[in-house]
Amino acid sequence: MSNAAAQAYLNTRVSVMSTRLFTPEFTERLAHLTLAELAEQFGLTALLDEQATTTARRRAIEQSLLQMLLIDLQILARLLPPAERAVLLAWARKYALFNLKTLIRGKLYALEQKAIRDHLFDLPATLRLPHQELFRAENVLELLRQLETSQYHQIARQAREVYEKQREPFALEAAIDQRYYSSIVRQIMGLDHHHLNALRRLMGAELDRVALLWLLRFRLTCQLSPSETYYQLVPSTRLLNRELLLRLVNFDTLERVLDALPASLNTLLAGSHDLSEVQRRMNQATHRDLHETLVRSQSGLARALAYLMLREANLQSLFIVVQGHLLQFSNTTIKTALELNDTSHSELRAAA
Repeated sequence: MSNAAAQAYLNTRVSVMSTRLFTPEFTERLAHLTLAELAEQFGLTALLDEQATTTARRRAIEQSLLQMLLIDLQILARLLPPAERAVLLAWARKYALFNLKTLIRGKLYALEQKAIRDHLFDLPATLRLPHQELFRAENVLELLRQLETSQYHQIARQAREVYEKQREPFALEAAIDQRYYSSIVRQIMGLDHHHLNALRRLMGAELDRVALLWLLRFRLTCQLSPSETYYQLVPSTRLLNRELLLRLVNFDTLERVLDALPASLNTLLAGSHDLSEVQRRMNQATHRDLHETLVRSQSGLARALAYLMLREANLQSLFIVVQGHLLQFSNTTIKTALELNDTSHSELRAAA
């Protein structure tokens, strides 16, 4: 299939699949659906298994929702040229890295293999970690050395070097997250001009969100030094570039950071009093950028990535509602969680 035909196929697929995305009105109604209604509407039969524990039902639903996302990914990536397919796979590798973090925590806390396996996502071969080899590793460092022989060698090498120096789980996981975003940027920068500008804008919005939230958490909540904070960040391809981040990490209050932001972000976040409010507003802005790309971009690849990110956020919202009902939270509590989640692009796993 020619590149033009592949792009036409991709754009058609994205347009059809985007009809599945939740409208604001549907998201508002989501919290009021019962478990039986959720099971029927989304095919989540595990919700109706009353013999299973709450934890088992929660885990089954989590895996089912991820499979929905991975099926969409497979459909969209199927006919793409290798360089373009690599961008979508680089984004989806976050789920393999969630598994890596689970394995690392298992080694740190000496958990049994069954307990670890029960919390691993089932992933296709294109994303999967070499679990058997990693299970046999005696400790975290050996696990990371084993991983250096896989497709995740760059992430594993940086994570190992950080852990050898600091022996700090927090720094280790931050290094994994940092390398994840850096790898996506590297894949995007290797594309031709037709996709480059649209993807730089799209991923730049996501990196602006991530960089600012990480900066505020590391600097203000975790009380890291400016240099330690900067080392954990990934410069954006849009607003929060390397030079600006170097300035921002030197501020020690939320107000000073917000005042030093570019005009568009300063206006967006004006009057924010805490990190939760910043997160909510940044998530909403990213949501708008993703929809803008989905509706208006001339790049089929950018539209596909925007769709996957929005679809992921929808499934995260669905999981929040399911989990809230399983844990017997009130509708008010569930709605509050949905507002904070709005297109946060985090893993489907939420805190129980």
